[in-house]
Amino acid sequence: MIESADQAEIDRLTVEIERRNERRAFYDYYPDTGLFRRELYPKHMEFFAAGKSYRERLFMAANRTGKTVGGGGYETTCHLTGEYPHWWVGRTWSRPVKWWAAGKTNETTRDILQRKLLGNIVGQGTSKKTVDGTGLIPGVSLGRPSWKQGVADFIDTIPVLHKPTGGWSTLGFKSYQQGAGSFEGTEQDGIWGDEEMPEDIYGECIIRTAGIESMADSGGMIMVTFTPIFGLTKVVLSFMPKDLQPGSDDAVRTELG
Repeated sequence: MIESADQAEIDRLTVEIERRNERRAFYDYYPDTGLFRRELYPKHMEFFAAGKSYRERLFMAANRTGKTVGGGGYETTCHLTGEYPHWWVGRTWSRPVKWWAAGKTNETTRDILQRKLLGNIVGQGTSKKTVDGTGLIPGVSLGRPSWKQGVADFIDTIPVLHKPTGGWSTLGFKSYQQGAGSFEGTEQDGIWGDEEMPEDIYGECIIRTAGIESMADSGGMIMVTFTPIFGLTKVVLSFMPKDLQPGSDDAVRTELG
């Protein structure tokens, strides 16, 4: 018979195990075997691999296909933490990085990207307000966030532990709603845009990730993940081979199947 004190300790440990597992979701992605084995996600693998050769990438796909969390979010986590899986063949950094994650509006960036990467807000109304680490980035790797002014519970920047070096990467959140001016200023190693960027903001992101010629490994990357709900915009067309763009013979043959 289990004593009540022993049962209480078992219950406490069970809750703690569940809490820790919720803060380690990143490590469950793309296993070697099983129902969610990575061979079932060839487009995601192709997207990751392309990062080694291309500074600009687009994961354009239908809604609910895993392009946000399983694509841009997963790769962002790899670079911030320096924890690359054994199968990774894409670009890597051997140092902490500076990264932006951006969405369409302040609210959607907060409710989608921030939530998916960092988890839920805890401690509202106190000086210790933070995130619970139940998002994609391992909770144990998160530092204390700084908060944007004027938007409730919207994080400005948060440090992320770069495990191989013991240093700290920096993750900042932006929104297209803030305009191209908010994307000016500092160099970034990477920028991930979830939803299609306006052309002027995309141009600023190219400048921010251009790198410094005299500094090794300083050139950055841009990733965008979205469903092309606005059709063949200039940003979409910039990623399409010229012989597949509207008006070419190859494009007509492709569209007619």
